[in-house]
Amino acid sequence: METKLKQIAEKAHQEAECKFTSLAHHITPELLKQSLYKIPLQSSAGIDGVSVTEARDTFDEWSGTYISKVHTKGYRPHPVSRVYIPKPGKKEKRPIGVPTIKDRALQRATSKVLEQIYEQDFLPCSFGGRPNLSAHNAVCTLRYIISNKKISWVYEADLTNFFGSLDHDWLMQMVQHRIGDPRVLTLIRRWLKAGVMEHGIVSESNVGVPQGGSISVLLSNVYLHYVLDLWFEKIAKPRLKGEAYLCRYLDDFVICFQLKEDANRVTKVISSRLGKFKLSLEPNKTRLIPFGRFAKRDCRARGTKPPTINFLGFTMYGHHFAEGNYAVCLKTSKKSLSKTVANLKGAMRKGMHGKVKDQAARINAGLRGLYQYFGVPFNSKTLGWLYWWAIKYWKRVLGRRSQNGRLNWEKFNKTLSQFPLARPKVHYNFYQLERLAVL
Repeated sequence: METKLKQIAEKAHQEAECKFTSLAHHITPELLKQSLYKIPLQSSAGIDGVSVTEARDTFDEWSGTYISKVHTKGYRPHPVSRVYIPKPGKKEKRPIGVPTIKDRALQRATSKVLEQIYEQDFLPCSFGGRPNLSAHNAVCTLRYIISNKKISWVYEADLTNFFGSLDHDWLMQMVQHRIGDPRVLTLIRRWLKAGVMEHGIVSESNVGVPQGGSISVLLSNVYLHYVLDLWFEKIAKPRLKGEAYLCRYLDDFVICFQLKEDANRVTKVISSRLGKFKLSLEPNKTRLIPFGRFAKRDCRARGTKPPTINFLGFTMYGHHFAEGNYAVCLKTSKKSLSKTVANLKGAMRKGMHGKVKDQAARINAGLRGLYQYFGVPFNSKTLGWLYWWAIKYWKRVLGRRSQNGRLNWEKFNKTLSQFPLARPKVHYNFYQLERLAVL
């Protein structure tokens, strides 16, 4: 199976204009089973109520039918169940679509096949939803560009309701540039039109892709590959006078410019470019700012404070070292830190009456997850503050378990020595991530 997938990738790489007309036979029971076992056991069930464990136990009963229906175009996905998750720092919630476990496994298998083709087409500026190109690769690549290239202006942008705004007709036209297998096209079209169930009522899906499905991430990258990435690299960038670089993570993107006049030219036309494909910029998250090795000097001359960039949970700020070298440093953004503190508070309060051993395990699981994401160079101070905050708040929570509401430090330190909290650790090396993304 892996050999056949590699052959698809090689052909797609060698023939950039090749249109693949026979792909569905690569969606095999073996690939479907492999995809099913990559779905976490705790994943929510869809509208059919079948859990991951049940789907695995009955795989031999339903897998053959699913594969057969794919080849005969008889497969029809269930509507996705709509749930809402809170947005950090906002009252409104983000809608998430939950497909059934079986549909999710088939989406993963199909994405695995299509990924072999589109990974040859996607540009180096694209991150997110791609193998070995995570948020850290995007952040560190952006840091490398600003630190080492001739950058003086940065355009931060975010798209309004991106996943809910994708135009189905445009998307299918884009997919058909590379995919000509009618069975795979039918699969994609039916996933787009599957509908959404909310409060027992199914509504049609005429626009957008539901967040939560594996195929949605791939399709969103395909959409922005044609709408933004290719447009910037092939049309906009060659017409600019100075250097310019795009760095995109799904619907969040940053464009770096050497010259302000180039930045003004692009920012004037980018809205109309996106509007042609039914997309729009989020005004509260879109701005053009001076940023780079000369930004501090220029801002000082204007009597203003050098701005910072917020990207994927990190705040990026410029710093000149004593030797005169310039670098872009990272720290956890205020918004992410507030969300982190709130989540830890909730976890500690929820289990405050449980065993101290279990409480420590729960807190450490949360801390390790945070260290793994925010554990980058220059961010040790923030992680150290978070570690000591967790210790103090845990002491406060344990003190509330008694009637007097007090727990002295001597007694708490004995507990802490027996059940220590995880200490901060730097998990990433800028140079390695930058090289991986740039290469």
